[in-house]
Amino acid sequence: MSTRLVTAGSGILGRAIKYWLPVFVMVGLMYYASTDVLSGENTRGAIEKFLSSLGLQVTWHTLARINYWLRKTAHFTEYALLCWLLFRAFRADSPYRWRFRWAVFSLVICACWALLDELHQTFTRTRGGSINDSILDSVGALVSLAAIGVSAAVRRNKTRYS
Repeated sequence: MSTRLVTAGSGILGRAIKYWLPVFVMVGLMYYASTDVLSGENTRGAIEKFLSSLGLQVTWHTLARINYWLRKTAHFTEYALLCWLLFRAFRADSPYRWRFRWAVFSLVICACWALLDELHQTFTRTRGGSINDSILDSVGALVSLAAIGVSAAVRRNKTRYS
């Protein structure tokens, strides 16, 4: 009996693995990141160790600002990536580059996950939930969708005028 490797082009299971597995991996990583493991105190300590390894000594205030901006950039970026992965999964093998429906579904899921993520943080020992972080997360998702939309429009116009 021979075993056959399921490839991305081999039906619904292959497409589910190709398009939806990355979404679920990302959500899992985000869930892990919202635990005490990546609390502000822990990331500040890691940044301090990294800067010390480079021979840099910074004040507590500077370290706190670096930590703050790094964490906010991470919020924005991780939700931009999640939204892109969701849009990609909804699009799947479609020949169309953009559908408003896919964008709405992706944005709504990201906004809901952002709220659930902040709620989850309220149950951790060293974290707290913030509606401002949920808004930042949603803005990251929206910026990702804007980039996808612009890219689709550019491709459409390039093909139209070629």
